[in-house]
Amino acid sequence: MKIQQAICVSIGLFIGAQLSMAQSVNAYFGVGTAIDSSSNQKIDTFATGSPFTTPKLGGAFPDIGASVMFTKHFGVGADVSWRASKAAYAGLLERPLFYNFDGVWQPVETRHFVPEIHAGIGGMKLGYSYSQTGCDPFGGCSTSTQSVESSSHFQTHFAAAARFYLTDHVFIRPAVDGHYVANLFQYGRGLLPEYSIGIGYSFGRE
Repeated sequence: MKIQQAICVSIGLFIGAQLSMAQSVNAYFGVGTAIDSSSNQKIDTFATGSPFTTPKLGGAFPDIGASVMFTKHFGVGADVSWRASKAAYAGLLERPLFYNFDGVWQPVETRHFVPEIHAGIGGMKLGYSYSQTGCDPFGGCSTSTQSVESSSHFQTHFAAAARFYLTDHVFIRPAVDGHYVANLFQYGRGLLPEYSIGIGYSFGRE
């Protein structure tokens, strides 16, 4: 989880550096899923003669982010999402992570509804590990997980979201994100949709 922590700290510093010029700040946490097809590669990971077929991408993705609005219509934002649990990938375990920094446009704003359009750049990181279980007559059985390697890719990001306010500050935020990931040979497509819903809080909103 070190990469998630580092990116969250970076997002916090990025947002903090903008606060003195901001009209409002919107922070949120949610959960959703990112989807991609299999690349249908066959990988003989352990040289056994029995190759694995690469899987599809799916599962639950927690999502955390924030936006800083400098005017009623324009601002900047940052976001990170990652698969909540590791999943099987060709005999190994894999955990994908997305991060991005965006420009944000709010075309209109009412008391209870604010749509958002995001566009920016970032990256996708794929971390691989191997899990094995060992047993002995004294300590019993234990499972250990060892990091194997990782793969990083540049991405362009765009999203459409909306903040539906339950109070003057608390909102529900459904969102649809598109990640266009360069050279994503591990999966079937470079363009990945992500769907999420979150809850958040707006600071400085009148």
